Amino acid sequence: MQKLTNKEEEVMQILWTLEKAFVKEVLAEIKDDQPHYNTLSTIIRNLEEKGYVSHKAFGNTHQYFPIVKKEDYRKSFMNNAIENYFNNSYKSMVSFFAKEEKISADELREILDMIEKK
Repeated sequence: MQKLTNKEEEVMQILWTLEKAFVKEVLAEIKDDQPHYNTLSTIIRNLEEKGYVSHKAFGNTHQYFPIVKKEDYRKSFMNNAIENYFNNSYKSMVSFFAKEEKISADELREILDMIEKK
């Protein structure tokens, strides 16, 4: 799976939520730093080239929809992050979040309970 730029990822989040949309509908969902219509259209076409979206033609306009599931992208993204930033160690990743105080001891206990119940 090809890596996405921040803007491409933002557009994918919108398409996963809307499930199908025309460029103008995606544009309406972008709150901060709204790109020009043509720029957004190019971003969506790039996502199509990368195999993340497809379209249905309605005359000269296209309605886009995701063909990569959000869960599949999340799994790939997390695997790459763990490999590239934590030396492929889930233990290093969890300890990083614990040190940064992003995860509490209670949450860690919950995770342990989930693992033990599997």
